[in-house]
Amino acid sequence: MSLYRDEGVVLRTHKLGEADRIITILTRRTGKVRAVAKGVRKTKSRFGARLEPFTHVDVQFHTGRSLDMVTQCETIRPYGEPLVSDYPRYTAGTAMLETADRLTLGEKEPALRQFLLLVGGLRTLVDGSHEPRLVLDAFFLRSLAVAGYAPALSECARCGAEAVRAFAIVAGGVVCGNCRPSGAAVPAAETIALMIALLRGDWEAADASEARNRVECSGLVAAYLQWHLEHGIRSLKHVERGAVALND
Repeated sequence: MSLYRDEGVVLRTHKLGEADRIITILTRRTGKVRAVAKGVRKTKSRFGARLEPFTHVDVQFHTGRSLDMVTQCETIRPYGEPLVSDYPRYTAGTAMLETADRLTLGEKEPALRQFLLLVGGLRTLVDGSHEPRLVLDAFFLRSLAVAGYAPALSECARCGAEAVRAFAIVAGGVVCGNCRPSGAAVPAAETIALMIALLRGDWEAADASEARNRVECSGLVAAYLQWHLEHGIRSLKHVERGAVALND
């Protein structure tokens, strides 16, 4: 029997048969792992509740031919418990899980930086020290940077000029007047400054930002992320719905 142990965050689950589940976990050392958890849908399961999305777990796997199998599981921190009672933070966390899953394409390919970003993002959401959409946008920007898609924010993405005039997703970030393509957005300078603060982890500047710049920032970041993923983040519609409800 080939066994290995790792810690990870449960990204998603889906049913298998009458009592089992396939669990997708982003682990610290191994990367993304899909494994069968036998009998976890039974009420007397030994560790069914531990293998739910958002849970940071210590897991032992048995290597299988197509899918590995979970043989042991201990909870390190159940991030889902404090998030489910706070809709804005819960939906932001759900978008984080989906994005981490989408940006780690290959299975069992080490993704330590993405794992650390996810754990840090969930911890920050639970701690409640910053507005949840700011935390989500910071996670998006840093995840894109780890994946090699960081937007240019300080100088023109095409020619390197410092006098930027617009933000063009297809160009890779901010652009100068000469390089600006048709249809490029023209965000406020404060919005670009907010994006830079979130990417750098400058929370003092991010927390001091104004609401209109946060809204503009979120729109640009979401569009940029989804353009690179080539598909929408389904959970983002719930994030936007929650933001509208809070503003009503």
